[in-house]
Amino acid sequence: MLRKQTYILFPSHSDGLALEKKLKEKSIKYIISPTPRSLSKCCGISIIIDPELQYLVEEIVEQNKDIEVSGIHTIEKKARNWFK
Repeated sequence: MLRKQTYILFPSHSDGLALEKKLKEKSIKYIISPTPRSLSKCCGISIIIDPELQYLVEEIVEQNKDIEVSGIHTIEKKARNWFK
């Protein structure tokens, strides 16, 4: 089964942590993850969100000019069922 995930990439760890703080304040669900090599060799961390929440993240970034984002990418990944 394939599922879509949206990755937010950053030029530095501090930008990722700044966005994480804003996401927590707004109660937006996210996961901090290593950046897939297929997307970038940026700072190494990215934030995964539900693709349907991308517009909310874009609004947060627009309102907080001090948070730099290198890109927002939605990819399909194979869902793994580790605990069958």
